[in-house]
Amino acid sequence: MNSPAPVTRRPATYQDVLDAPPHMVAELVRGALSLQPRPRPRHARASSTLGMDIGGAFDRGRDGPGGWWILDEPELHLGENVVVPDLAGWRRERMPTLPEEAFFTLAPDWVCEVLSPSTRALDLVDKRAIYAEAGVAHLWLVDPDARTLEVFALREGAWVLRLAEAGAAEVRAEPFEAVALPLSALWAE
Repeated sequence: MNSPAPVTRRPATYQDVLDAPPHMVAELVRGALSLQPRPRPRHARASSTLGMDIGGAFDRGRDGPGGWWILDEPELHLGENVVVPDLAGWRRERMPTLPEEAFFTLAPDWVCEVLSPSTRALDLVDKRAIYAEAGVAHLWLVDPDARTLEVFALREGAWVLRLAEAGAAEVRAEPFEAVALPLSALWAE
């Protein structure tokens, strides 16, 4: 009796990301294609509100210092990985102009992931490690269900928790400590 031939899977490629259905967020993580549905409203609300608050002060310079590019869901090509954080920011001194391509190869200075049940493990394990390997200096994890914000700084290749807040706290969190951010605005009511 012949045994079945082993099934071999090819590593996913960027073409798999490009071929993904348009209603899905496609990422290439450690050689595997990850497909996730678009975010839930509570997730989108937290991400959008945070992007507006930080973007106004740090990208646009409204009631803040400016000096950053703050973008929603940029496609990052970090080595062999293609990831799409909820928010990312680059200091303009490191990236004076936006690239022409539809993706970024320069690692951001700051990344924010808004956790959801379907992406929690990916965000907390694989993507957090990818961001550290790429040298992203700051990582924020926002959990709209638990109503928490965790702020990490990369120190000697490892994430160090710098701030953990919950509920309606008003925070000054690195690298955006120049402006107070009310967490209550992130939680959809």
